[in-house]
Amino acid sequence: MFRVVFNQKGGVGKSTIVCNLAAVSASRGLRTLVIDLDPQGNSSQYLLGEAAQDLQPSVANFFESALSYSLKEPTFESFIHETDFENLDVIVANADLDALTSKLESRHKIFKLRDALKALKGYDAVYIDTPPALNFYSRSALIAAQRCLIPFDCDDFSRRALYSVLENVKEIKHDHNRGLKVEGIVINQFQARAGLPQQLVNELVDEGHPVLNSYLSQSVRIRESHQHARPMIYLEPRHKLAQEFVALHEELYA
Repeated sequence: MFRVVFNQKGGVGKSTIVCNLAAVSASRGLRTLVIDLDPQGNSSQYLLGEAAQDLQPSVANFFESALSYSLKEPTFESFIHETDFENLDVIVANADLDALTSKLESRHKIFKLRDALKALKGYDAVYIDTPPALNFYSRSALIAAQRCLIPFDCDDFSRRALYSVLENVKEIKHDHNRGLKVEGIVINQFQARAGLPQQLVNELVDEGHPVLNSYLSQSVRIRESHQHARPMIYLEPRHKLAQEFVALHEELYA
């Protein structure tokens, strides 16, 4: 299954959700790949630590290869790096992606990722992290994916942005990827004792949006998880937030 985690709003937890769901998949024995398409490289750093900064080849090299006229293009597998976690691999991102955008758009390489994933063998689960914008890379991911998860961090700005996100996903589905499905809205940084988050979630449910049942709590422990480059299931598997990621994973695979 190819899943993309997408939201045009920054700071809603895309990389955190990608890496923690991927870690749960890997811990369950599924051979899992994370594809980082964000020039900030947060997923890459989360899974590899400081080693991700200068690691080559990167996903930028993959897209750069699409601009050449070589008769023998490198395989997608040649851009994959192992992590320290069993069953969990990653294709890293870096700032080189930014310089390639205009060339890739002008040469109409928007289907390059989709074609590479169709040819990919040996993985049970693929999670794609995206930049906080509807640009070439996020469109490429939405065209390549089968399922889309949309993080929602329980404030009014996120709610306003959500409607635009849903419309953009709907348009890409209609124009380029009829098999794409919004698998659900992931409620992130949820505070059960605060009135506004519950009110916003209830309103989304009442409007008929596909809100997933497994909420992710707000916790300072996730920042420590980032710092140590260890997703929650590996850092502290019995922690409430780690178990919430497990519950979310089980809901997706039910």
